[in-house]
Amino acid sequence: MTKSLQDKVIIVTGAGRGIGREIALLCAGEGAKVVVNDPGGAADGAGSSASPAEEVVEEIKKRGGTAVANFESVAEAIPASKIVKTATDHFGRLDGVVNNAGILRDMIFHKMSVEAFEAVIKVHLMGSFYVSHAAARIFREQESGSFVHFTSTSGLIGNFGQANYAAAKLGIVGLSKSIALDMGRFNVRSNCVSPFAWTRMIGTIPTETEAEKARVEKIKQMGPEKIAPLCGYLLGDSAKDVTGQIFGVRMNEIFLFSQNRPIRSVQRSEGWTPQSIAEHGMPALKGSFYKLDRSADIFTWDPV
Repeated sequence: MTKSLQDKVIIVTGAGRGIGREIALLCAGEGAKVVVNDPGGAADGAGSSASPAEEVVEEIKKRGGTAVANFESVAEAIPASKIVKTATDHFGRLDGVVNNAGILRDMIFHKMSVEAFEAVIKVHLMGSFYVSHAAARIFREQESGSFVHFTSTSGLIGNFGQANYAAAKLGIVGLSKSIALDMGRFNVRSNCVSPFAWTRMIGTIPTETEAEKARVEKIKQMGPEKIAPLCGYLLGDSAKDVTGQIFGVRMNEIFLFSQNRPIRSVQRSEGWTPQSIAEHGMPALKGSFYKLDRSADIFTWDPV
């Protein structure tokens, strides 16, 4: 069987554990040379260890694949650019980037610290920008390349206690679309994936109530290995016409998410006043208002 990523060079950030690890292993199994990036921090970003990235590289080599470890943080521009340099220094080119690295600092909004908000934005949103920006010049010159960015239903739909994470993850959607628009002329693709999987980060979800415990038990059924095939596909040549999209993966389900478009309008020839908006404009629009749903309110059926 033909390997879909034969001889391509792929960077996977946050690849020491969880979803990133499974993506790195799949890419290597599909013939790619993989840069396994992970500074080895805790779920909240604290600390560092070379072991997670090194262990994934060893596993890839044991299976007959090719990989190199990188321990830089994506949260600063210069270290992030060194991840891309690792790819070109070791393998001479770069074909794909998976922006998977992430941390969580959950807290209800009025109690969330500035530091907790900024830390999550730096890793998720700024990190995705820094790595993508460093790779973009290479993709531009060779007129090919694929970005896979990780978003979340916390941003796409909503969740409690995750203002930092939701803001970052919805920001990534805008970043991905802009890359797709700006770089499409150079055959560069950019897509988002929203994963449903049990990982170390999801392990920080509170389980104080029976409903929360039940929700977490359902999530535990969804292994991170289920996310990897779609990412492998999006990195390959068979996805050459797929760009600017938002996908979701939940066990064996693949979703295509909608994107923001106008759904209803009101018009008044003489213009509006605050009073006429209150009396006529807003009542006409209210029928189409979105409820304050959380992800679990939308995905009400069990994973299949």
